[in-house]
Amino acid sequence: MTQDFSQMLTTNPFDDDKLKEECGVFGIFGHNGAASLTALGLHALQHRGQEAAGIVSTDGEHFHSHRGSGHVADNFGTEAVIKKLPGTMAIGHVRYSTTGETMLRNVQPLFADFEFGGLAIGHNGNLTNALTLRKQLVRRGCLFQSTTDTEVIVHLIAISLYSTVEERVIDALRQVEGAYSLVCLTQNSVIGVRDPLGIRPLVLGKLGGSWILASESCALDIVGAEFVRDVEAGELVIIDHNGLRSLKPFHKVKQRFCIFEYIYFARPDSVMEGTSVYEVRKRIGQELARESHVEADVVIPVPDSGVPAALGYAAQANIPFELGIIRNHYVGRTFIEPTDSIRHLGVKLKHNANRAHIAGKRVVLVDDSIVRGTTSTKIVEMVRQAGATEVHMRISSPPTTYSCFYGIDTPEREKLLAARYDVAGMAKLIGVDSLAFISLDGLYRAVGEEARDGEHPQYCDACFTGDYPITLTDQSGGEDPCAFSTLTGGH
Repeated sequence: MTQDFSQMLTTNPFDDDKLKEECGVFGIFGHNGAASLTALGLHALQHRGQEAAGIVSTDGEHFHSHRGSGHVADNFGTEAVIKKLPGTMAIGHVRYSTTGETMLRNVQPLFADFEFGGLAIGHNGNLTNALTLRKQLVRRGCLFQSTTDTEVIVHLIAISLYSTVEERVIDALRQVEGAYSLVCLTQNSVIGVRDPLGIRPLVLGKLGGSWILASESCALDIVGAEFVRDVEAGELVIIDHNGLRSLKPFHKVKQRFCIFEYIYFARPDSVMEGTSVYEVRKRIGQELARESHVEADVVIPVPDSGVPAALGYAAQANIPFELGIIRNHYVGRTFIEPTDSIRHLGVKLKHNANRAHIAGKRVVLVDDSIVRGTTSTKIVEMVRQAGATEVHMRISSPPTTYSCFYGIDTPEREKLLAARYDVAGMAKLIGVDSLAFISLDGLYRAVGEEARDGEHPQYCDACFTGDYPITLTDQSGGEDPCAFSTLTGGH
């Protein structure tokens, strides 16, 4: 993710009321079309960041960069742009910012010239001691060019007393706290690294003699690469002309992969930690049906992320599945500057009821989460206006009661609906006949674990439990929480 010092967190009124993954990364070593393949890979990762994209390539002597606001296609959709990015090595990044405006200086990959040569870096995640480190670095005379926490890593590399690039990267990362998956580009190598808890994803692939790093396996599929394995938690891989080397430079701790990747963030066609995201989401729906069955005539997903869970729910409950809500995929996040007179119509820009499959029926609506509750309220109202006799909402995650500080754009806790109301209160506010969330144990069963072990959870589930596995230094250390919330992380 990327925090920003300069502005407070804002939300587009027409944007879906969803948590936002902060970014996606891609890297390739040893291919004549490195930039082209990186652009394709970023297309597959577009869902992880839709406000900006960037690619840095190298031919072994010179670095070449193109970064810009907007979607991947907006920036890398022409042959002329790709031709300006020669070389057999490249890394790329897609970004979703937590603030209203994406500034070009914050668009990644970031690039800097060091005494050992150039280095570009792309980051998915969030550093929880970034503000503390930044203040220390500024006191030492470091000049920051962006408002991203990723630049903290760049400066730590710059002042490191170690000699090799990988030693400097390790030295820098041993000083940071938080969640990160990084791809780095030097004049002769591509480096990938995951934080010791493995909160954010990173996979390794092979295309002929070329190595690829990506946030998700779907980015390997789009370029025709073979999935090799996940980069392990706390692992650093160096890919150069001698092949691939693996280092484990950090103290080993129990992995805590982000469980929300399975619920919502990842593309359903990706495989994460050896598990199909699509199959997990269907199993979540099955668990929901077992835990909170209700007599109904039709199961309808809130598109698109609710579809797999709704399929699982319908199959388990033996209730027909229908696409009762149709999504318009051609509305961007900033379709129009809203006015008070049309603000309430925002949800209809993206969703419309399929009346023929709703009128006169008892409806089960399946969605992945409730954050503020604003979109859920409008969708329920829309379904009732289409003639539903009953509306029962089922959510494929436990209540989101805590903010995330590890790479997800989450509202302040007081803006989270589940932090202010119990389930009955939420149901009344949203306007449903009944509301149920999957239990935490049910979620763990769906991802292949018997239950959540309260002492040693297998995943990061802090947004549901408040059990933060990494110290929140910038908040607990007395820093200004507003400054913390506006420092942008690795997106």
